[in-house]
Amino acid sequence: MKTNHADTEAPAQTLITRSAEPVNLEMPFSTLQDFVTPNERFYVRCHFPIPEIGTDTWRLQVEGAVNATLELTHAELRAMPQHTIMATMECAGNGRTFLQPKVKGVEWDLGAVGNANWSGVLLRDVLDKAGVRDDAIEIILEGADRGEIKEPPRPAGEINYARSLPMKKACEDVLLALDLNGAPLTPSHGFPLRAVVPGWYGMASVKWLERIMVSTTPFLGYYQSIDYAYWTRRDGLPTLVPLSKMPVKAQIAQPAMNEEVPAGKPYRVHGAAWGGEGGIAKVEFSIDGGATWSAAKIADSAEKNAWRFWEFQWETPATPGRYTLIVRATDAAGKTQPSERVADYGSYMIDHWLPIEVEVV
Repeated sequence: MKTNHADTEAPAQTLITRSAEPVNLEMPFSTLQDFVTPNERFYVRCHFPIPEIGTDTWRLQVEGAVNATLELTHAELRAMPQHTIMATMECAGNGRTFLQPKVKGVEWDLGAVGNANWSGVLLRDVLDKAGVRDDAIEIILEGADRGEIKEPPRPAGEINYARSLPMKKACEDVLLALDLNGAPLTPSHGFPLRAVVPGWYGMASVKWLERIMVSTTPFLGYYQSIDYAYWTRRDGLPTLVPLSKMPVKAQIAQPAMNEEVPAGKPYRVHGAAWGGEGGIAKVEFSIDGGATWSAAKIADSAEKNAWRFWEFQWETPATPGRYTLIVRATDAAGKTQPSERVADYGSYMIDHWLPIEVEVV
């Protein structure tokens, strides 16, 4: 039988609807308070309608450059060694409303991001069961969600959502998740199985996973080479490359954009930071456009691939007026969040300073 997901979706009042069909929902980032994002507040990103899947007929296919093709049931995956990882996941277009001029795409504000405990089977354990050939270079993950691309350039007819991973990453820490925060995945979060690719943007964490293809050649599918790609410069020549790792980034949760704050009073500015190499090393706060910076306090907890909460006790100015707050993060490798947008990133990878304007009254 098919799973009825009408009563498993996130309550509408807890998330902001960015589109109804396909479903795209984000958490109001100004309400950030839980280090582990509750399931009903975790953002939802869909490219096509949510597929209806029942575990009695669903199978995970593993094929391609393997010694033996596999067909695994939901119960067989449950019976394999289970692992739990904590990972922050962010949509590659999170913060798109800050881009000027406006660009196409889902109009995410700051809340297409969340941090959760994911449980399931390591991808490398599944690959070991199939036996990967020595000439394999990539793992292609294909979901059950499918539909037509609306805008050119596009292939004809319907396609499934699919992305690939280099073999090295696939065999490191990629999880095939069955549970989110200790509960079975809901349809909107990828039931019955989804990939979780720690440290990478969410587009790599394919939902409704139904096929794994081991490839000896680079994958050039639509969501690998046309969409979810950005320009980089190689020997002065622009070249499209797939999005992958999340760069270092910090966001302000409170105060919210255009909030009124009292003059001459202490105010707790707070938010989260994530991404980068080796985790978050420091977060800094500025109210003068980045001319001067003050160190923010970072929460003691430091989980690999998880965000870190930060806060700053701000003595608001005695003079009323409009003020612009900025925060920036630096990772353990010394990479600092940039001040300006890189135009070659297009409508993705919004990692520059995201100023929050407030009214001191």
